[in-house]
Amino acid sequence: MSFLGLAQWNEVTFAQSAEQLYERALAGTCTNCHGTDGKGVVDGGIPLINQLSSAEILTQLKAYKSGTLDGTIMPQLAKGYSDQQLTTIANQFGKKP
Repeated sequence: MSFLGLAQWNEVTFAQSAEQLYERALAGTCTNCHGTDGKGVVDGGIPLINQLSSAEILTQLKAYKSGTLDGTIMPQLAKGYSDQQLTTIANQFGKKP
């Protein structure tokens, strides 16, 4: 009985870890331009997003996706993500209250 409980715990832990890895990997697609944790390079010509809230980031991502916000590459990139993926990215980068 205790082995069964351990097996179930490991399954849950693995599922959580897989989800966390997915979320981090998804956000990792942004680091090439925006830097680790959105800190970027000051005066590097790319917006620093580390001081934005998750809601602010999500609003901008959805605006890029819909075409209401102009940009060079962001409109193209944002269109490649589902709304849920954009939410995940915003939550990974957004400044925590």
